[in-house]
Amino acid sequence: MKATLDQVMRALKRGDIVFALGVVLLLVAMILPMPAWLLDIALAFSLTFSVMILMTAIFIEKPMQFSSFPTVLLISTLLRLSLNLASSRLILTHGHEGTAGAGNVIQAFAGFVMGGNFVIGVIVFAILVIVNFVVITKGSTRIAEVAARFNLDAMPGKQMAIDADLSSGLIDEGIARARRKELEGESSFFGAMDGASKFVRGDAVAGLMITVINVIGGMIIGMVQQHLAFSQAADFYTKLTVGDGLVTQIPALIVSTAAGMLVTKAGLQEATDKALFGQLSSYPKALGMSAFLLMSISLLPDMPMAPFLGLALLTGGAAYFLDRNERNRVAQAEEEALKAPLKAPVAEDPIATALKIDQVRLELGYGLLAMINNPHGQKLTDQIKALRRALASEMGFVMPSVRIQDNMQLPANNYTVFIKEVEAGHGDLRPNMLMVMDPRGEDITLAGEQTREPTFGLPAVWIDPANREEALFRGYTVVDPSTIITTHLTEVIKDHMSDLLSYAETQKLLDELDKENQKLVADMVPSQITLGGIQRVLQNLLQERVSIRDLASVLEGVSEACSHSRNVMIITEHVRTRLARQISDANTSAQGFIPLVTLSPEWEQAFIESLQGTGEERQLVMAPSRLQDFITKTRQTFERFAMQGETPVLLTSPTVRPYVRSIVERFRPVTVVMSQSEIHPKAKIKTMGQI
Repeated sequence: MKATLDQVMRALKRGDIVFALGVVLLLVAMILPMPAWLLDIALAFSLTFSVMILMTAIFIEKPMQFSSFPTVLLISTLLRLSLNLASSRLILTHGHEGTAGAGNVIQAFAGFVMGGNFVIGVIVFAILVIVNFVVITKGSTRIAEVAARFNLDAMPGKQMAIDADLSSGLIDEGIARARRKELEGESSFFGAMDGASKFVRGDAVAGLMITVINVIGGMIIGMVQQHLAFSQAADFYTKLTVGDGLVTQIPALIVSTAAGMLVTKAGLQEATDKALFGQLSSYPKALGMSAFLLMSISLLPDMPMAPFLGLALLTGGAAYFLDRNERNRVAQAEEEALKAPLKAPVAEDPIATALKIDQVRLELGYGLLAMINNPHGQKLTDQIKALRRALASEMGFVMPSVRIQDNMQLPANNYTVFIKEVEAGHGDLRPNMLMVMDPRGEDITLAGEQTREPTFGLPAVWIDPANREEALFRGYTVVDPSTIITTHLTEVIKDHMSDLLSYAETQKLLDELDKENQKLVADMVPSQITLGGIQRVLQNLLQERVSIRDLASVLEGVSEACSHSRNVMIITEHVRTRLARQISDANTSAQGFIPLVTLSPEWEQAFIESLQGTGEERQLVMAPSRLQDFITKTRQTFERFAMQGETPVLLTSPTVRPYVRSIVERFRPVTVVMSQSEIHPKAKIKTMGQI
């Protein structure tokens, strides 16, 4: 017995079991008869539950704080309907015994509210039904429908706003995830409220129909089966039925009011009393005009003066005191503003905050701010977000968040890109126009403003958007201002990836490696190479725009090179050899081959002879005149191919490749320099010239 009692107590401590039992009992109450004393307790609980719902709806600040309201509404409706059936059974069974046949609660409502006159009770009941069904329920249903529709329509825009804040670095991933979850909760809540409002409407209709059925059915039973006189049957059953209707309609009216208050609070961010009284009391002039109107009404002939005059005095007094408080508040604010310069200076932020720098910052003139949230085209923040993803996929480099801010000191249509607080690029745009360029390098014949494309310095023309189709028909390249900024930002980031790959970012890349590659990292760091050494190797690769996405192969190459050298340059060259297939594929043209410009044997020998030192201490020492001669010939050769639309690769021997690259990157950084060991055996090549 004791074990069974313990099991029952443990079951009662679980809320899910208690809730399930409660729902089952509500369904059972619709089928099995309920004694009068239990019905009294249930009706009292129903009234208490309704008041508790109303008070919760009043005191919450946001509708989402009562997100379970649709479920609560369903349970309260089911409770009232089950009690309606139980009371109907008692009324029809024991109604001939008098008004006490259906319990004391129904008898009390029948006597107190109706005053012993069932006609009054019928009228009061009818008015309650009309107020609940026609006024409150109908208005709440309409508001719930509109709120659900507007909320669902606005959901994509809110989602895009969250993504824009995330891509621009204003919020982190955790805050974005929380906002998305809140947004999903709002859409689900308002959608559920749209359907749950039908419960209130159906409850009112069901209460009215049950009352009519009980009156007609009770009188038939009383006269036919219980042999009561018509007047006596009408008195007993009408009083009991209307009393039962009042007991159930009052909680229904309370819950309907709670539902209406909840859906009308959609735009508020505070409790109902603060919003209502705070906003009504913000306009003393409105209270003063109301007092004047009440005073005028009290002076009309045959109009009772006392109530209107009393309210006029109260309203006028409230208007006077509120106006005086508002004047005192304004005077105090002005006095504090005058004293503000005399106050002690506000404590400055720690100097350490001035040391923080933005990794990437984009400053816009005020004329370009509309591109951030452009309603007619792709937003700049969306394009930057796509750029970050593209760089991660293409280069294996996680681009830092771009801080976008306005700069009133810039010309209206100018923008500037900063890398670690140093200007790395700038441009001048026309926000409401399109830029046109000719990929063939010929003159553009469209009417417009001549300019230069800010990323590569190509000749271009700003045209009106109406001429877009004509420009495309002529084969021109047409880009909008947002794309120009994104393209410029892309090239700037690619040029400075090595600077942006910090020690912490390197550690993060290693930590995010697959579990099977973590053993390789543990064996290398710090026994073979330090984390800083790996950072330098990765920076060297990124500096020549070699993708580090295949980080496992890069680390394997580093591990192999560390067995015979600790020189970062030698390690980098070995890793490039390991990545020969990737490098060859990246430089293969659309025709399927790698276009090459080779370094002549004379220049190869000249570079080798200019290397001084041994082992890891070798340096290039070439005569300035000889060096200038190499630069001139290289520039002429590659500019000739560029005019032909070709972008060949400079091919050297593995020994001199890093030294040739260190020279070429100073005057032509876009030129790729490869060694013979970086040409994959299966790659097709085509020699186009020689230096």
